[in-house]
Amino acid sequence: MAETINKSFHQWIEARKQNDFSIFLPLLSELVVLKREEAHILGFDDHPYNALLNEHDKGSTVKLIDQVFNSIRTPLKNLLDQIQNQPQVEDKFLFSYYPKDKQWQFGLEMLRRLGYDFNAGRQDISEHPFSVSFNSNDVRITTRINENDLGSMTWSCIHELGHAFYEQGLPDIHYGLPLGEAISYTIHESQSRLWENHVGRSGVFCETWLPLFISYFPGQLKDVSPLDFFAAINKVNPSLIRTEADELTYHFHVMIRYELEKKLVEKSLEVADIPAYWNENYRQLLNVAVPDDLKGCLQDVHWSHGSFGYFPTYSLGSFYASQFYATATREIPLLEESLRKSDTRPLLHWLRNQIHRFGRMYTSEEMSVHITGEGLNVSHFIKYLTDKYRLIYKLPV
Repeated sequence: MAETINKSFHQWIEARKQNDFSIFLPLLSELVVLKREEAHILGFDDHPYNALLNEHDKGSTVKLIDQVFNSIRTPLKNLLDQIQNQPQVEDKFLFSYYPKDKQWQFGLEMLRRLGYDFNAGRQDISEHPFSVSFNSNDVRITTRINENDLGSMTWSCIHELGHAFYEQGLPDIHYGLPLGEAISYTIHESQSRLWENHVGRSGVFCETWLPLFISYFPGQLKDVSPLDFFAAINKVNPSLIRTEADELTYHFHVMIRYELEKKLVEKSLEVADIPAYWNENYRQLLNVAVPDDLKGCLQDVHWSHGSFGYFPTYSLGSFYASQFYATATREIPLLEESLRKSDTRPLLHWLRNQIHRFGRMYTSEEMSVHITGEGLNVSHFIKYLTDKYRLIYKLPV
């Protein structure tokens, strides 16, 4: 497996350079065979893909994920159709020229105000944003800066901050043990999505933080209102690239990858058929035409380093985040008022007390029951999106 992954990654790079999936095909085929074998070695109930899901989220199953995606597919598609029948929002001001140095300074101040502990971490620049934790007292994050896209840096900072908050909140006394580790990639993603979207893309955030944005970028943003800013940063527009997708359409990208991986593992889809399967599903779900392999099935690095079963954690994390935030809103007195004052301490304290301090005591579903009184319930996510986009796109009630 290690040898094949090493070769596969370099072959994926070459395939991307030449924009040709057939270059990646032979080694990806070997990797899929190995993944099927790995699933049987690890052992599973009901479906071989469960063994691979379990590597990223203990207790996660095809049955659960099928149920989740089946219940959310139609509501999301209906919401997308409604939005596409409305006038599109204006977001050009986000793509003006924003100097790198100014963005960097703004990002550091924003992280500091949001509560990132710089005594236990730092931020640097990287090609792709990520977070890394050596222990709860050394949690580092990175961002990337595009001088013609303010959103790229801003919300990657907040996203990685969510990951860092989780790692900085794990109990020191259990360092190196399961109780000192994060529950799963899914719950980790719930923390980054909660901060990025429920806090960082909220109307309250726009009202509270726009003056700081304007102080750094007066020429670009001086005539922008909080409502304009709120609409722009939440614009819905079906696209080809998963990492650039909005909150709504993002989950169609994940659904396609999940179904594809599941079919590969159960042998109902051949590796050679990936491009055709990919392109057809993008046409059906997002109504976009895939022009080539680079913008299609070669866009993600995950398969080249053997990460089968990882993609569902992205969507599950978003769904749990909505459920957790809905509970936090009920349980934290005047949460919105504290956020309106740029005071994130009540929310962070609640997350530390409800999630971070338990390490890996629970599975993701057990944690959901512990916090919210029920397992994953996507109705919270649907309500959250519907409320947000009804306001932005003036949708009928």
